[in-house]
Amino acid sequence: DVQLQASGGGLVQPGGSLRLSCAASGFTFSSYAMSWARQAPGKEPEWVSAVDSGGGSTIYADSVKGRFTISRDNAKNTVYLQLNSLNPEDTAVYYCGRYRDVMSYLYPSELNGMDHWGKGTLVTVSS
Repeated sequence: DVQLQASGGGLVQPGGSLRLSCAASGFTFSSYAMSWARQAPGKEPEWVSAVDSGGGSTIYADSVKGRFTISRDNAKNTVYLQLNSLNPEDTAVYYCGRYRDVMSYLYPSELNGMDHWGKGTLVTVSS
């Protein structure tokens, strides 16, 4: 079974940083593009970032560009999201997802292009 497990969330002050991890299992990790999305309290889910299967191509939502960095380690079956310069608007549950296929990665911000999501990890930005 495909499993995705996000971790690394927590409480951080505005301006702070966190590194989220998503451990994958049950499939050939290096064959799939991966993504991060988030859902803030009372809001719709928002796509955040994506990385292609090899890690050489990354894409970001405008709201996080220049502050967040996505990466992956195919040897460890793990995708990461480095969160810097956090502000209260970044407070959300963060989820990692697997793109269904190569075609889905052509439309990276379409959340229905993901066929598996992991349980999220909560990031709270507050003083």
